[in-house]
Amino acid sequence: MGKETAQKINKSRAIRRLVIWYKRNSAVTSIVDTAASSAATASNVAGNVVSGAGSVVTTASNVASNVAGNVAGNVVSSAESVVNTASSVVSNASSIAKNTLQPLVFDPLKRLQNSDNILDKVEDIQSKRIWIAVDGMGGDYAPGPILEGCLEAISRFPINIKFVGKIEKVKDAAEKTGLAELLENEINNNRIELIDSGEPIGMNEEATAVRKRKNASINVAMDLVRNNKAEAVYSAGNSGAMMASAIFRIGRLKGIDRPAIGALFPTRDQTRPVLVLDVGANTDCKPSYLHQFALLGNIYAKDVLQVKKPRIGLLNIGEEECKGNELSLKTFELLSSEKSFDFGGNCEGRDVLSGSFDVVVCDGFTGNILLKFLESVGGVLLDILRSELPRGRRGKVGSAFLRSNLLRIKKRLDHAEHGGALLLGVNGICVIGHGSSKSLSVVSALRLAHSAVNHGVMDNLNQLQKLQVLNS
Repeated sequence: MGKETAQKINKSRAIRRLVIWYKRNSAVTSIVDTAASSAATASNVAGNVVSGAGSVVTTASNVASNVAGNVAGNVVSSAESVVNTASSVVSNASSIAKNTLQPLVFDPLKRLQNSDNILDKVEDIQSKRIWIAVDGMGGDYAPGPILEGCLEAISRFPINIKFVGKIEKVKDAAEKTGLAELLENEINNNRIELIDSGEPIGMNEEATAVRKRKNASINVAMDLVRNNKAEAVYSAGNSGAMMASAIFRIGRLKGIDRPAIGALFPTRDQTRPVLVLDVGANTDCKPSYLHQFALLGNIYAKDVLQVKKPRIGLLNIGEEECKGNELSLKTFELLSSEKSFDFGGNCEGRDVLSGSFDVVVCDGFTGNILLKFLESVGGVLLDILRSELPRGRRGKVGSAFLRSNLLRIKKRLDHAEHGGALLLGVNGICVIGHGSSKSLSVVSALRLAHSAVNHGVMDNLNQLQKLQVLNS
């Protein structure tokens, strides 16, 4: 059975589950409304009984104090029992609604939205195991969370890890995080190897520091790729240093003047993200650079994102070809005349996440601002939605139903879910992680690295040098 056939079957089954849920939901909603109505009626009855009990007490005191007192006490006790029963009905109605609706709502939807991810996992399991070099000292929280992410990725994907760093610090971090035994087991299983190195290039250091410190962790990791001991490299450290190390150690692709950092952004279609490049490697660009970014992005979208004919867009302030600054106008002319890809014209900021484009090119200054802005959207959006949710008992029930949806929205907008960005234009597969990366980001980044290797990205990128435009 082919991947497309299996995907269609999974989606059709999920849709049938949704139809069943909607029918059940109608009945359950009716039960909840009826229960709430009954509870309200019970409360009214209880109130009337209590009021009547008070009258009985008053009347009885005039007739026979002791006898009437006992009767009144019994009536009041009965009234309290009715009130408690009414509250129990409301509580049980809420519990029934939550327990019945929660699995029916979110499980089918989750299966429907993640059916492609399930197929990807099958593909990952069937593909060959590869070696990836990891700069274990790069990042704000290294090496602990980086090591944790690597160990998790090894168990989930067909990869082996060459973990580069100061071995004493790595082992100390493993002890503190309770990973020492697992690390030792994976070393014995030959699925992870510790490679000794010097200190990392700090986040506040100049990128050129990689030329002076030969044994810096990023240089040692990059040498593993150069010497064919690893097929990809990942670092959450200084991105400028990583790009400099990649250029000095493994070199640029022929015909590419400047490498670009490509990041995946979510769109309305969860199965089809958009690649934005450059997002920080080159703050000042020439039109020829952006032209080359488009060529690189086109190949990445075809190989990794599996888009047959990617649509390329140029980030600009308007759709018209006469809009924009001098860089945009000259780049538009170059992209319009390119025959090797489908240029869709200018892409306004509001269209980046629309799904209308598969690749969006821009200078690194603009792209980095766009990236950092998107990283903040998920948390802000979640806070706004929480503040707007209704109050009261019914509001709490509704909030419980929405919680999984809100978390899924945040997950789609969370940079940790994508983990890293590919450095395109160098002669090797390099994935740059966010400086604040923790274990989840590392896992996602290593999956990205494996996917790039598994789809033969470098083979197709090397074909770019044959294009006449790059040789002119």
